[in-house]
Amino acid sequence: MEHVRDRSASGRLGTLTALYVTQYLGIGFITIGLTAILRDGGTSLETLALLNVVGLIWPVKFLWAPILDRYGSRRHGHYRSWLLVLQGGLVLSLLALLPFTRPAERLGPVVAICAAYVLLSATQDVAADAVAVRLLSGRTRGTGNGIQVAASYLGNLLGGGACVIVYDRFGWVPAILLLAVLTAVGLVVVWRFREPPRTDRVARTGQAYRALLSTFGQPGCRWWTFVVVPLVYVGAGAAYALVTPALVDAGWTLERVGLVTGVVISVPAILAGLLAGAGIGRFGRSGVLVVGGVALAVSTVLLLPLLNGHAPLAGTVAALGCFMAAYTILNVVLYTVNMDYSRPGTGGTDFTVLSSFGLICSFVAASIGLAGADRVGYPAVAVASVVLVAAGVVAGMRHQRRFHGRIRPDTVPDDVPAVVVPEEGRTVVA
Repeated sequence: MEHVRDRSASGRLGTLTALYVTQYLGIGFITIGLTAILRDGGTSLETLALLNVVGLIWPVKFLWAPILDRYGSRRHGHYRSWLLVLQGGLVLSLLALLPFTRPAERLGPVVAICAAYVLLSATQDVAADAVAVRLLSGRTRGTGNGIQVAASYLGNLLGGGACVIVYDRFGWVPAILLLAVLTAVGLVVVWRFREPPRTDRVARTGQAYRALLSTFGQPGCRWWTFVVVPLVYVGAGAAYALVTPALVDAGWTLERVGLVTGVVISVPAILAGLLAGAGIGRFGRSGVLVVGGVALAVSTVLLLPLLNGHAPLAGTVAALGCFMAAYTILNVVLYTVNMDYSRPGTGGTDFTVLSSFGLICSFVAASIGLAGADRVGYPAVAVASVVLVAAGVVAGMRHQRRFHGRIRPDTVPDDVPAVVVPEEGRTVVA
């Protein structure tokens, strides 16, 4: 019996891995790979900045997340039915790029297709997160969210790195076909996935939208969302925003900056995400949060030579790798607690609105970091960032001591999904 449960858990994590990796393949290609290709084709930096505007679709996906919680097929699986359409749409939108072998000359249609892809990807993320909320128990949420964060870096690495190499050697069509084939793997996984029957469907659309606010009424959720999350994300995000301009100021070429920040330091980030996810199940959310905070403080100190204008290759890469690993560890903890606050009936809405607020904090952090550096210099902003993250870690530890046992009281052991029987008003084990 235990062997069957282990196999079931690994199967669920494998499904989530495929969904999260394939979702980020195109995102990595658009934000990193396509940007490089267009720049190589003569596209101005101002125009490239406009391309990145399509990324703003991602943090506002909470506006339509309740629709996914409300509507879905009973026959084919509530969220599975969405995923089949959305994953297929991702593949088709990538194939739609095939005719544009010289994307810099047909920028309008290319940007429109990219915007459609980002919309589909953001919506697929809502459905995937909702599935994760339903499938993962408290003990496996750390692992699941570790996979999610690591998958984002792996998707970026493949989409923004490997596909650019294919483009450079073989051309546009093979690169796009590779992206489409890799994304289609997720479609095959969804087709084979059998979603547990859903008996807690939201009755009305208005009820689904009310979940956008009722999420914050859970014990300690406002403290977590509006105190812990901003402190950690603004602190870490402000420090991260300094990296690229500091590297340029230190004399690095754009090619080296792109290779190191887009590819090389993704490897320690992937490993850190997986280890942090496993560590949460063993040491708890607070323990891993402390590890991430300490690691970020140490890695920021290691970055001080760079922030003062000295950037030897080996030492800088090592410092950046440590920083990204620490940032990833903190991300995994934040995502895991966000999932703790995500209720099975409105999991897509709850997790999306909580994670979207974190994304907004990250966008704000970048502006704060760069504006602060312009006034007081890189090192002062880095020190302030460490102070903010430390305050966030302390607030997070206090939150977990006070509220962890009061979040999601309906959580059941791993691999035994709880199913509510409406006519009897009780919870049973499926």
